[in-house]
Amino acid sequence: MAPPIIPKPGHRKLPAAANLSNLLPTGTVLAFQALIPSFTNNGSCIPAHKVLTLAAIISFSLVCLLSSFTDSFIATNGKLYYGIATRKGLYIFNKNKKGDEGNIEEGEINGADDQKKILAKYRIQFIDFVHAFCSWLVFVVYALCNSDVMRCFYPHPSDNVNVLMMNLPLAVGSAMSFLFMLFPTKRRGIGYADKGTPKKL
Repeated sequence: MAPPIIPKPGHRKLPAAANLSNLLPTGTVLAFQALIPSFTNNGSCIPAHKVLTLAAIISFSLVCLLSSFTDSFIATNGKLYYGIATRKGLYIFNKNKKGDEGNIEEGEINGADDQKKILAKYRIQFIDFVHAFCSWLVFVVYALCNSDVMRCFYPHPSDNVNVLMMNLPLAVGSAMSFLFMLFPTKRRGIGYADKGTPKKL
């Protein structure tokens, strides 16, 4: 019988500064910047454009929040699994695929208790909420300070507002980067590039 699937570290510990591109919502911001010129009609908005823009901001904000609670591990069968942290542990997304049935189902029967104990180590923690809020805040600030979004929702800002909107993204991004370095996370969620090489038991 196949041994139970037990998660093990799938990455090497890197300096906190090297993980900032993973912790900050860089991919979400890039995707937003690619879509927003079309959604806002380059800042010349009618009500339909405003609805699309608001929907995009809300949707990408939720992505930033949820991605902070995702994690991954490489099991004893050599496969990379993704999941989302809950109060009880890690809920795995991709464990029911046909190619995994022989390994996972048999592993659950033979070692369910061991799996639950180990997956429980991935349970949601307070630091996850801190990282989720920081990631969300960075994205929202960048989104609202986007030039097309500004022209769409407040086309005639004062000089003070212009100065604030120009410098706020840099200030918030720098502050959140500093917090991420002070309070790093061990999670390697969806979108992380550092997966390492799986070890064989």
